[in-house]
Amino acid sequence: MTALHPSQAESPPETRNEAPVEVFNRTITVLRGNFLGMDAVNRARRAEAMIGEELDRGGKVRVHIEAIPQGRLITLNSRRALILSATDPDPLQRETLDEAAAKAAKMLEVVVRETTEARSFNAQMRALGVVGAATLVLGLLLWGCLKLRRILSERLLKLAETRGHRIALAGEALIRREHLLDLVRWLMRLTFGCVALLLLNQWLSISLIQFPYTRPWGEELDRFLINLLLGMLGKIAGAIPNLLIAFIIFMIARWVVRFMSAVLRRVERREIAVSWLDPDTVVPTRKLTATTIWIFALAMAYPYLPGAQTEAFKGLSVLIGLMVSLGASSLVGQGASGLILIYTHTMKVGEYVKIGEIEGTVFAIGMFATRIRTGLGEEVTLSNSQILGSVTKNYSRTVQGAGYIVDTSVTIGYDTPWRQVEAMLIEAARATQGVLTEPAPRVFQTALSDFYVEYRLVCQAIPAEPRPRAEVLAALHAAIQDEFNRHGVQIMSPHYLADPASPKIVAPADWHVAPGAAPRQSDTRS
Repeated sequence: MTALHPSQAESPPETRNEAPVEVFNRTITVLRGNFLGMDAVNRARRAEAMIGEELDRGGKVRVHIEAIPQGRLITLNSRRALILSATDPDPLQRETLDEAAAKAAKMLEVVVRETTEARSFNAQMRALGVVGAATLVLGLLLWGCLKLRRILSERLLKLAETRGHRIALAGEALIRREHLLDLVRWLMRLTFGCVALLLLNQWLSISLIQFPYTRPWGEELDRFLINLLLGMLGKIAGAIPNLLIAFIIFMIARWVVRFMSAVLRRVERREIAVSWLDPDTVVPTRKLTATTIWIFALAMAYPYLPGAQTEAFKGLSVLIGLMVSLGASSLVGQGASGLILIYTHTMKVGEYVKIGEIEGTVFAIGMFATRIRTGLGEEVTLSNSQILGSVTKNYSRTVQGAGYIVDTSVTIGYDTPWRQVEAMLIEAARATQGVLTEPAPRVFQTALSDFYVEYRLVCQAIPAEPRPRAEVLAALHAAIQDEFNRHGVQIMSPHYLADPASPKIVAPADWHVAPGAAPRQSDTRS
């Protein structure tokens, strides 16, 4: 390692005794340390003044380097411009005093040429002409890029519309058509934006280089872009081996997922019998298996991803982990509740259930929530943890064949024979549209209360009938009332006080009194 000058070693970086010599927007050299009692800043300002005075004289200027006991003297037309001492060469680049003097002299020659060019009217006119031509070319290129973008966008959008369905994995589309079209449009805009920025950068660089004073900025702009591209290409080339390993890991994971999905699909189609796996749980099992495999693959490939070992990436990982640990407790609980519902077969899609006060047909069972369609035209979404914490009644699980259970209760006084009550309830069930005759409706005496007997009618409804359970239950209640009125049996309970003077029934002749009159054919209007 090259030893530093004592004054540099003792001073911290922010207070190092050094200053650049800048003339006509160019850095001639950097002076370091004291010389003849002057610090670097005063030396640099004095050198700038002396060079400026000589350049203002005009005419032909010659740059010369002369070796003196104190270092190297650089002169302009035999007049002193600046002196470089032994402390001025850059120790980080390990340059010698002669090399530092040669660089300074070369930069002085460039400044001399540029100051002469800046005083030339013809040179400035040529520079303006070049800038105008570059602007015209830039406009034509941008116009051509816009036309090309429009043509390519139309063709790519047509290609996405016709062949987008082919982008599939294991027979399932990876991306929806409208999302694919949006992606194509976004990529085209991004590509055009990048090309436009490159063209503008090149135009700005060419324009700045034409004028002597702004030429250093244009050269720096070009170097910045080139260094940026070379740095990116170098990092990409260096990351290729690790990317290849990560790619192999992801390809193995993809193959395993496809293999497991194919096996589970055969189980779902009942082509393969697995004792521990029910066909109804194949779909969530397939999703869980795929998710687990991909998470494991990501954990394996993580160390090989570009930037995985940087402090920024590590900090982001810690932040995400902290956010998940603080805010995902309820999310994890909901997911666990969903798995319990699915794998314990508490309910299935298409079954009729009652959860708390919500009653209807199960429409969808997700990982975090379950959706139920009620008989009143409502769609209710319940969280899975809420379902586990409530009593669930399944009206479809114990039926014979397909369908769901419909039940209702009625209380009749002891003065009515129970056999007659049971017969009337069964007859009302048979008269209700949507209620199956097989299995036959059944009546249970569930309680012998102080003033009445409680009867419970249980029957099975047709699942294919386009009638919600609420409608079937309403029709069954109407049929029960008609049946009891027809036979003169009054329903007085549960608020039974005393026998009335006349039976509390509706005679069949009064069933259709307006506005409940039965419609006639002549009254039907389109």
